[in-house]
Formats: sequence, structure tokens, C-alpha cells
Amino acid sequence: MTNHDWDISTRNSGTIKRFYWRYLKNYFSFLIPPQKKVLELGCGNGTWLKVINPTYGVGLDKSFKKNEGADFKNNDLVFKKVDIEKTYYLSNHNAPFDYVIISNVFSNAQDIQKVLTNTKPFVDTHTRIIIYSINCLWKFLFELLEKLSLKKPKVKNTWLSRNSLSNLLEVSGFQLIKSERKLLCPVYIPIIGHFFNRVVANLPLFNRLCFVNFLVARSIEQVTTKVEQSVSIIVPAKNEKGNIENVIKRTPMFGIFQEFIFVEGDSSDGTFEEINRVKEKYYEKRILVKKQSLKGKGNAVREGFELAEGDILMILDADLTTPPEELPKFYEALIKNKGEFINGCRLVYAMEKQAMNFLNLVANKFFGLLLSYLMRQYVKDILCGTKVLWKKDYIRIKGNSNSFGNYDPFGDFDLLLGASKLNLKIIEIYVRYKDRTYGSTQISRFKDGLLLFRMCWLTMKKVKFI
Repeated sequence: MTNHDWDISTRNSGTIKRFYWRYLKNYFSFLIPPQKKVLELGCGNGTWLKVINPTYGVGLDKSFKKNEGADFKNNDLVFKKVDIEKTYYLSNHNAPFDYVIISNVFSNAQDIQKVLTNTKPFVDTHTRIIIYSINCLWKFLFELLEKLSLKKPKVKNTWLSRNSLSNLLEVSGFQLIKSERKLLCPVYIPIIGHFFNRVVANLPLFNRLCFVNFLVARSIEQVTTKVEQSVSIIVPAKNEKGNIENVIKRTPMFGIFQEFIFVEGDSSDGTFEEINRVKEKYYEKRILVKKQSLKGKGNAVREGFELAEGDILMILDADLTTPPEELPKFYEALIKNKGEFINGCRLVYAMEKQAMNFLNLVANKFFGLLLSYLMRQYVKDILCGTKVLWKKDYIRIKGNSNSFGNYDPFGDFDLLLGASKLNLKIIEIYVRYKDRTYGSTQISRFKDGLLLFRMCWLTMKKVKFI
């Protein structure tokens, strides 16, 4: 089966195909931003490459014919007839590609692992592999349609579950980032089809019946030699005077260069003056101080990131309930390529008695499950203040921020959703959550809870029900 095999012999087959391809085009456009370098295996007539609008695109298919409709006048698109199981298919002077699309190739491949390993010369750890395949639960319907002469018979195909695909990726040197099922109703039914595909298809249980699987993966490069990186630690601080000096005293030294960026939020307890005192006392360290221009932790984090000069960006809450002694764990996970966005998690180890009250604990777990469902990557504790990522990836998240808007006063949603939209691998580091030793929480439980619900609703519309 190629990516053109949704072929039902009815009088309305043209309408059916247009309906089917339109939904797939929308999701491919969501997964892959324009103006990227893209390689497609099993390109058919080049449909996806033309939709995605890459700066440079290569399409490969062993059954490709020049007259099948590919746009050969576009100098940015190259199409070749090659057997991707038997040969390296092009010179790799244009490698690495930003994205590699594997368009339903596995169903008639003799050696699926060979297909995956043959892509290795054209990817690096930043390349995203997008695999599109038909849900194996639909196998019996296809066979029934063929017996009823409602579908053209095809050669015997390989039907793979998502678990089988995940296993093939792992043994071939790739890591699954996330998976999604789309298109519950692949045939055109006025109004009903649209409702089922936009809403019902994204609901638990119903989602398992969807027609199409999308998997996003990355190549895993084993890092054997640690290359030290520079680090910027951003510390949003409002009414945290008693904790400021401990930020400097308790943070271990790691990385080739370390800077602290305090962003002070109009405190009433002398926090700003305390930061400047600490800066003078620890003159041997690089300490930057900024008065926050607006309100909210999210704004403070963004303003701190703008000042940062390090290769790695870290957020450390000034209340120190997440101990700064834990930061080297985040650093090691990032530079060893265990993940590309490292999120702290306070919900595994036992907490100190006053660290988090019961309602906050329940809310954290609930919103963690909800956001995991929306992102298709599991995150247990979305509101832990400690988050670590490469500065180059933050720049990409910032450039893509219009996808989510600036409605997040905390900054956690904006960063996590931005990382998910870029298909970054998100992992969590478990930390012990400590009691405050100074000051009180600045979270308004019910007001901020309503804001979280609003953000989840907006996220559903922007990244799930599409």
C-alpha cells in the first residue's frame, strides 16, 4: 500500500478522496512548518512536499512516474525513482534534513528496519521523523470492501500496530517522541464527517478507532564525550528577600560558564535591594539584575531569557522549594541528549508537610493529565517551576508563539506547548519538593485555577481539535 491507496470504487470516490486528503494536508501542515528541508520516502506524486512548501524538498518512490503530477518546474523540489530498501538514494551533501516523512511505506516494504536505517545519513538529532500509516484495526474493513468489489484489490500488505512501529524505531536507533491518531470518518458525510473528525476523533476510546496513525520520532545520537556548555539561570523573584543569597550559595558550579539573572517583580519587602547587595558581595560571579516591566512569572521568565547569554536556559523559582542542588541533574540530561526539554517533577518523592496543600496537589495532577492528553507527551507535573532547554530551541519556541498567544501568566504552558509544537522530546527529572523557609506562596488557588482551565480550552482548539 502506498500513500495513494485509499481507493474505493464508487461514483463519489473523487469527493471521498478530496475529503480524505484535505484532513491529512491540514495535519501535515500543523506538524511541519514551512521553509524547512524535507525528505519524503514514498512520495507518490509529491502531494505532501507541495503542501508543506519546503525551502528544499526531495521525494523518493520506487514506483514514481514522471507524469504522475509532480511539479518539476519547482527548483526547490527534487523527485527520484529509487528503491529505498536497496540503496542510499541520493548524495548527502544536503543533509541533514529538518524533517523526514515516511508516507505509508512500511505496508509493502520487505525490510522495514532497512528503510529506517537507510535514512541515517540524512538526519541528525534535530531531525524529526514523521511516520504516517493506516491503523491496523481497519484491516478487516479493507478486506471486506475488496471482497464486495467496493475497493480495488491490492497486494498483500503488512499491518503494523503503534507498538510494533515504536519497537521498530527503537531497534533502528530512533526514539518515539509522540503519536497521534486522526480521521475517524475517512469518507465524506456532510456535517457529520466534519464533527466526527474534529471532535469525536480526539476523545479517549473513540480515538483508538481512527483511520490514520501519525508518529513523530528522532534519531538518538549516543553522547560518549561530555562537552561542557554555558548556563544561564533565570530567577523570577517577588517578595523573596530571605531566599536571594541562598540562590547563589546553594547552586553548585557546573558548565563552562554560569550566570544568574534575577528578574524582580515590584516587591514590597526589599527584594530588589537584597539582589543588588548579593550581587556586590559575590562579585566574582556573573549576576544580572532586571526590574520586571510587566506582571506575572511568565513575563519575568521571558525577560530573563532575553538577557541570557548561555547556551542552556534554566528557570529556578526564588522560593527554593525545588532545591538548586538538583540543577546539575537537569544539565546532565540535556547535554547527554536524554531529552530536549527537561521538566521538573515534584509529584513522585514524598513532600515535606507544608510544601503543597491537598487542593494544589489534586490540581497539579489533573492539569498534568489534561495537558499530557493534549500534547501526546506524558508530563506529570506541568507547574513545577524548574524547566531547562537549549537557548536555540527557546528562540524557535518564541518565533512560534503566535500559535498559542500570550495568554499564559505562568510561562509553563507557553514553554511546554511550544516544545510540543516543535516536537521536542520532553522528559522529567524527579525532585524533592521542600517547604518554604521564607515568605508565602503567590499563587491564587481559584483565580489561577480558572486561568489554567481557560488555557487548556484554548490549547484544545489550537493543537487538538484541528
